[in-house]
Amino acid sequence: MASQDWFEKDFYAVLGVSKDASEQELKRAYRKLARDYHPDQNPGDPEAERKFKDVSEAYSVLSDPKDRAEYDQVRAMGGGARFTSSGGGAGFEDAFGGMFNRGGASQQYSNEDLEDLLGSMFGGGHGGFGPGSFGTAGRPAGFGTPGTGGPRKGRDQTASTTLSFATAIRGDTVTLQTGEGRTITVRIPAGVEDGQKIRLKGKGAPSPNGGPPGDLLLQVSVRSHPVFGRDGDNLTIDVPVTFAEAAKGATVEVPTFGGDPVKVRVPAGSQSGKKLRVKGRGVTTKRGTGDLLVTLTIAVPTHLTKGMEEALDAFVAASPAESPRDDLMRRATQE
Repeated sequence: MASQDWFEKDFYAVLGVSKDASEQELKRAYRKLARDYHPDQNPGDPEAERKFKDVSEAYSVLSDPKDRAEYDQVRAMGGGARFTSSGGGAGFEDAFGGMFNRGGASQQYSNEDLEDLLGSMFGGGHGGFGPGSFGTAGRPAGFGTPGTGGPRKGRDQTASTTLSFATAIRGDTVTLQTGEGRTITVRIPAGVEDGQKIRLKGKGAPSPNGGPPGDLLLQVSVRSHPVFGRDGDNLTIDVPVTFAEAAKGATVEVPTFGGDPVKVRVPAGSQSGKKLRVKGRGVTTKRGTGDLLVTLTIAVPTHLTKGMEEALDAFVAASPAESPRDDLMRRATQE
């Protein structure tokens, strides 16, 4: 992204934080706004989609210490100069535009001032155009000609994309469109998480003078799944069981993500919220493969037949006269 865009956009205001906000404050603000404006929460709402992209863009810059420092410097400069975020070709031209009254207030420079400024830009000392500050053919080094400057790397760019839960888990090749209208194809690695930033080498802006292209910093948002959740490299799932299965124990079938169901043993006397672990059925990344974490929820029948009511009455009559809340009441009175 060009720093002119940075000058025109107040990323702190977009996230609703102060300019000295901590990393944790930035993350909290981003997560809240991303949830509020996420496309899944606002289907068919172009304004919410625009705000979601603005929030993602703002966090992408401010969450990176180097980008944030550069953004703060650009914002502090005021109007006129335009620089790229990583030294692209437009920076030099626009720096001179600001000096010689192109699009800004008139400024006066003495020969000595200009000499010192140009000397620092072209690698010379206070002498400016002294020995060592030119490349071949008598031109200043750094213009892409053979000399001490050489070809420059293209500037880094930022982008955001929303992936399905399955794409984030398995990885895939997706097509993106840059702000300049370029279409690029990138490979999303398996196991990316919601809010993660991926650096894609060589997918940024092309070099202005034959150097290597810049990188693309891709901010990823992941849509939720109706059944599975994620906890690091583990997948999570809530599985309902009957009262009888929880009380007496049972073997139940549990779905897995992208695979065949597995059978899980529910221990007798299981309580609602009990967690069971299925090894090796989580997310596969370079770190390894996580597990499937199963949380049991006891399903209470909403309709009882006469026979069920009679059996339940008999069960209640045979149960000891105690309350499961006795321990809760006792602990609640502790200081």
